Amino acid sequence: MHYYKFNIADWHLATSHLSLEEEAVYFKLINYYYDSEQCIPEETQSVIRRLRLGNHEETVGLILAEFFDFRDGYWHHSRCDEVIENYHKKADTNKKVGKLGGRPKKINDLDNNPQITQTVSENNPQITLTTNHKPITNISTPDGVSSDLWSDFIAYRKRLKAPVTNRVVTRLIKESKDANMTLEQAIETMIFKGWRSFDATWITKEVKPKQAWE
Repeated sequence: MHYYKFNIADWHLATSHLSLEEEAVYFKLINYYYDSEQCIPEETQSVIRRLRLGNHEETVGLILAEFFDFRDGYWHHSRCDEVIENYHKKADTNKKVGKLGGRPKKINDLDNNPQITQTVSENNPQITLTTNHKPITNISTPDGVSSDLWSDFIAYRKRLKAPVTNRVVTRLIKESKDANMTLEQAIETMIFKGWRSFDATWITKEVKPKQAWE
């Protein structure tokens, strides 16, 4: 894929702690990931050469260790994988719609056609036919988490269209304990790595940076 949406606020939130060199290397690696639609191999020399990062090999290793997950001989980026997967799903859907002669004509008067209204509601229960839906109540800042970080986390989840519920917070607390981390550390890790969720095994089984170059 040669195009992806770039959210400036998300990028700044995830990279504000990086140096200019580290941010540039991360940006080039992300663009390579999207353009090739491939994970970065353990033997990174071919990628480094293609991206002309020969003088920045150490920085490449640091960025991969912080923002990518190493498994099955490749460096994976969860957010990139999600975007690429959704891109292909949409492309497949558009292809199927095209074979059927394009999108159906828009129906402007559902209220006057109860049969159509009922069909839409039954086939897609996520479609709301009333305006009575209320947003989820905000959850107070958990103990041990700074108000600034919690605000950043709420904003981060909102951009991912993933609401913060009591169930989400309970799961985060459990997984952070399993990973021997504080809840604040777990939240920071999620934001910096671009993760949608947090699993203790992603930390306990994470490959150390130096192992990628041995």
